[in-house]
Amino acid sequence: MPAVFSMPQPVCLIENDGGKLVVNKKAEKLLSEISEPVIVVAIAGKYRTGKSYLMNKLAGCNSGFPLGSSIQSKTKGIWMWCVPHPRKPGHVLVLLDTEGLGDVEKGDSKNDTWIFSLTVLLSSALVFNSMGTIDQQAIEQLHFVTELTKMIKLKSSDTRDEMEEYKAFLPSFTWCVRDFTLELMRDGKEISEDEYLMMSLELKQGENVQNCNLPRECIRNFFHSHKCFVFDCPTSKKNLQRLEEVKESELEEEFVEQAAKFYQYIIRNAGVKRLTGGIIVSGKMLGNLTSLYVDTIQSGAIPNMDNAVLALAEIENTAALQEALTRYECEMDKNVWKFPTLNELEFVKMHLKCVRKAKEVFDKQSFSDEDQKYLQKLKNEIKKKRKEYIKINEDLSRAECNKLLQDLSKTMQDGLMQGRYSRPGGHMLFLMDKLVFLERYHRMPGKGVKSLEVLENFIRENKNIEAAILKAEERAAHAEIQLAESHERTMQAQRQRQSVEQQNRNLQLSIDQQSVRHKQHINSLTEMMEQNKRRMIQEDQARIAQRLQAQESRLSATHQQSLNDLQRTVDDLKRQNNQRQSGGGGGGCILC
Repeated sequence: MPAVFSMPQPVCLIENDGGKLVVNKKAEKLLSEISEPVIVVAIAGKYRTGKSYLMNKLAGCNSGFPLGSSIQSKTKGIWMWCVPHPRKPGHVLVLLDTEGLGDVEKGDSKNDTWIFSLTVLLSSALVFNSMGTIDQQAIEQLHFVTELTKMIKLKSSDTRDEMEEYKAFLPSFTWCVRDFTLELMRDGKEISEDEYLMMSLELKQGENVQNCNLPRECIRNFFHSHKCFVFDCPTSKKNLQRLEEVKESELEEEFVEQAAKFYQYIIRNAGVKRLTGGIIVSGKMLGNLTSLYVDTIQSGAIPNMDNAVLALAEIENTAALQEALTRYECEMDKNVWKFPTLNELEFVKMHLKCVRKAKEVFDKQSFSDEDQKYLQKLKNEIKKKRKEYIKINEDLSRAECNKLLQDLSKTMQDGLMQGRYSRPGGHMLFLMDKLVFLERYHRMPGKGVKSLEVLENFIRENKNIEAAILKAEERAAHAEIQLAESHERTMQAQRQRQSVEQQNRNLQLSIDQQSVRHKQHINSLTEMMEQNKRRMIQEDQARIAQRLQAQESRLSATHQQSLNDLQRTVDDLKRQNNQRQSGGGGGGCILC
């Protein structure tokens, strides 16, 4: 709760219901909201002595705690009013107004003793209010002080320096004497209010003074400081009945000055409420202390400071642990929008920053955790929470990476569906697309701490696809090789066939050429033979002509014989010529 917290009016802190003390839940809740240190000023005294007026002044108001104008006590139990401390920022002034001691309507003096004991236990500054003078009767009204050692135990076992420990724990003591009419004089010399108090607390000498001195000893020994204020009557009796309505200008000037001195002293000197060991009490701790003390009293036991501190430590440390853990969760929740983190180092930095803030909350609210039991519990709880946030971070990272992989791998998936990688060279094309896919994946931000793990899982899950593509390509390559070999064999056979055909064509061409040459040769021979034939014929005709000429010259001798011989010769020549023509022989008959 901020230091500006202020209650508009007092509330009952401890109800006195027919002698049964009960903590008011509303007041306890109000205290639980105050995390600042508290300065607790409580007032006690006989009823109808103007206690509430002084407390209202400390609150800076004319009204608040009921003043009353009758002989009946207006305050029952212990009432509380929390206001910002006017001089100490970050501190809350808690004013406790107790019901009047010695109220004849209650009839149970032990109830007064418990009210007074609780007032002492809860306050850091105790104001005792009385009327008239500090005399034996007034001191006897403080017989409750003599009961403190019976009603309050500081430790589980008695110690030699018990009084000193009471001084360290119990509040300061201020005695306010109302309607004081005497002069502050002793042996003819003027004395101060404080000297008047200490004079009144001097031990009596003589016999049978033990009971008389006991409350004096207790007041001197229990409280670590003593202060006294005396007040004149504030106003007329008539105005006293409406004191809440009376303006300051209507009050006696001396009373106003005395009230201002009281206010300044209390505001300046009242200290922060502390427990044994110097533990500073916050509003929340004060509420828990109140419940512990009241529960102890109602159970019939005596409040024990050691036990109270231990119980309060358990309550406060448990609450501090829970609030620190809640702070850690709140701080981590503020950073969840940054999930998934870039890497584990970024998460660790975020975690440590939140741990520091949680530790600050724990350190501020915890106390008496010497063995660091609750701090260790906090570390263990934070460790559990850290695992939860790690899981959130990792799950978000996995989800982001899987979504990214699905988006980026769509091109490859489409390629698979369309059979893009089923063709020759498909595996190399797949590897190229895969390389582009990996480069794009690594460049994309916001993948988180599971980027590599998700990618490895994705590659492992799709490894069979790549293997199938490679195997299919190997089969296709093998089939292509076989096809190439078959084609090569076919081409080789074709080449062989073409070679044979070419050879046949060449052979045929050669044959044709030989045939042509043969024909040409035959023609040439034939022409030659014809030429020879014609030449021979010509030669034969020439010889015949020569012979005819010769014969003509010889015909005259033996004309008949020659004619016969010639006829035979002609016949022979014809026969020969016929033979040549039919057999190709040379020469011919000159007559043909």
